[in-house]
Amino acid sequence: MTEIEVRDAVAADLPQIAAVALATGQDEEWGGADPAYMTHLLAQGNVVVGVLDGSVVGFGATRQIGSGPAAVSMLCDLFVSPRLHGAGCGRALLARLWPGDGRRMTFSSLHRNALPLYTGFGLDAWWPLLYLRGRVDAIAAPAGWAAEAADAAEVAALELAWTGADRSADHHAWAARPGGTSLLARHDGQLLAAATAGGAGSGYGLTHLALAPSAGSADAAAAVLAVLAALEPADGQALACVPAPHPAVRALLGTGWRIDEYDIFMATDPDLIDPYRAVPSPALA
Repeated sequence: MTEIEVRDAVAADLPQIAAVALATGQDEEWGGADPAYMTHLLAQGNVVVGVLDGSVVGFGATRQIGSGPAAVSMLCDLFVSPRLHGAGCGRALLARLWPGDGRRMTFSSLHRNALPLYTGFGLDAWWPLLYLRGRVDAIAAPAGWAAEAADAAEVAALELAWTGADRSADHHAWAARPGGTSLLARHDGQLLAAATAGGAGSGYGLTHLALAPSAGSADAAAAVLAVLAALEPADGQALACVPAPHPAVRALLGTGWRIDEYDIFMATDPDLIDPYRAVPSPALA
């Protein structure tokens, strides 16, 4: 077989990237087949493609979160045409995206090739990210809690102040998705969480949530419930991707929400995401 060439992606590659994504079953909005998502990654991240005989047969993307010594490289996507699984294309893409050492993380699928590949690049498996789904009218905001619509810039500014990570571009991109909205959650008037929700069809739900440093464990659960209770999905159902150890999981399961699927959080350090407080985006964390 001819050697696979790995190069930086350009906008003209998007149709072939979409074809690879669709061939691997990634047909949802905010994935490799979505031009808005891939255009965001081209502008804000690092996207590479694997080319064989002039055609794109795989792609990968990373997004840096934070800056300086605390910066983390988040692997957003890594997909290879099914006919080339096991041929080394994924490893070649990842070697281009992650040369040398560094702080790295991703949410690995359960594909048999995924976890061993990421382990070879210094990541270990730590906990499941649960894709929880249920009716928002089954949830009541806890006593004293309320969520309200906000501006994406305000939510991004709060997350920057609370975490030191500038997620402005991501918050604006999330808010621009179908049904996208930014939200603030308060307890007795005290601002304790900033979030973004949105998505098309069955992908609609809580996208990302950050907590104020003063928020405790009970606040972490209550903030998620308050935000979900404030959503208005067309079919009454929403999605929330929540770390399995998060205190909101038990509360959501208790209301009848169910686990659709799960990914595995893998990272060079387990502390890159706090599973007891964070509600990360599976794509951009």
